[in-house]
Amino acid sequence: MKNIKYFVIASAITLTSFATLAAEPVDLQQAQSLTEIGVVSTSHASTLSGLEAKLAAKAEAQGASSYRIIATNGNNLMHGTAIIYK
Repeated sequence: MKNIKYFVIASAITLTSFATLAAEPVDLQQAQSLTEIGVVSTSHASTLSGLEAKLAAKAEAQGASSYRIIATNGNNLMHGTAIIYK
């Protein structure tokens, strides 16, 4: 029983820390107070939310704290580009 309690506590802490490290989307006004560190792009997403998730993952992999999507296109397979910020 004690092991289950420790497992639940450890899981909650782990999930909380991952959520705080994820890159967050920002708008143009918010981006003006951040430092631009590069650009990421991705393709082959079937939905807009899938495209945003791929861009967020790439931004996070590059060490960005935030990103701003600047271009999307496509019908069945979407492509997108985002500026990443620290």
